[in-house]
Amino acid sequence: MKVAIVGGGVVGLTTALQLQRELRNAEVCVFASDFDRTVSHVAAGIFRVGSSYSGPTEQITREWIRDSYEYYDDIRKSPDASFAGVTSISGYMFANSSPETVKSHWIENLVPIYRQASEEEFQLVGGSWKYGSFLTTLLTNCKLYLPWARRKLQETGTKLTIKKLDSLTELIPEWNLIINCTGLGARSLCNDRRLVSIRGQVIKVKAPWMKTFFYGELDTYIIPGFNGVVTLGGSRSFHSENMNLCPYESMAIRDRCEKLVPALKKASVLREEVGLRPHRENNVRVEAEHIINGLSKAIVIHNYGHSGYGVCTAPGTAKYAVQLAKEMHKSSIAKL
Repeated sequence: MKVAIVGGGVVGLTTALQLQRELRNAEVCVFASDFDRTVSHVAAGIFRVGSSYSGPTEQITREWIRDSYEYYDDIRKSPDASFAGVTSISGYMFANSSPETVKSHWIENLVPIYRQASEEEFQLVGGSWKYGSFLTTLLTNCKLYLPWARRKLQETGTKLTIKKLDSLTELIPEWNLIINCTGLGARSLCNDRRLVSIRGQVIKVKAPWMKTFFYGELDTYIIPGFNGVVTLGGSRSFHSENMNLCPYESMAIRDRCEKLVPALKKASVLREEVGLRPHRENNVRVEAEHIINGLSKAIVIHNYGHSGYGVCTAPGTAKYAVQLAKEMHKSSIAKL
């Protein structure tokens, strides 16, 4: 079987790794317009899935999230953990708007610890918060995970090719199975009008003393990463595709984060980054279809539209997409 995976971000590379595990004899190539500049590189990578995240059904969504957590947790326990950038992290979520803001019905029963914050713990941060939770979860640093994934793929013969596609049909007839992991790029490749961008801006600062993450509502977050680098965020601007840094937004982010954790006032700025999250109205798209180019046709498995939860849920949707691919391939063989 010849399989083309389109997309070089966390969803595409994780799907390729999953495919490699389950179809060892397949000839696989990952196509991407750029492997080094994807929205995945901007993400803080904390395993926290918001209530708005949705697959086609609640059961499937829970499977995706559970499979994703187990995938990263297995890496965390392995000798590859430091190379892949996967570790355990604990922290707090505080809110005034609603007690639901500090809960997560998707992961409360999945992570090892998820409890209410104590009265003493409310004193750890600035502000007068009404609601709080403490949890232990996972963190995946994509600046480590993505190069690690590419190395793993190349070691076992998967090709990585830089190529900009205007249509998925360009891959026919050479590739009879295509997995589309193009994120926001699927809007034009698939003419998917449900796909919109959510612009996000973050600041990376040097604060090696920060070991715990903090959320103040959901628009303010402080997430320690590797080597003393801490992500300060954030912003969510629907339908905005402005990739230029906004100094006023940076000032607002820094102000909110410093009010939450005053010690960050002495943190030096390393860089500021902008990314466009691929948000799909209704639900993430992981489904199959047939496409045609002249007399030739191919099976396409779509796997995109993860919004701000691509790093979190890529392994789960990848496993589901590969299973779909196997079923469609068997079905097509049976019809011959």
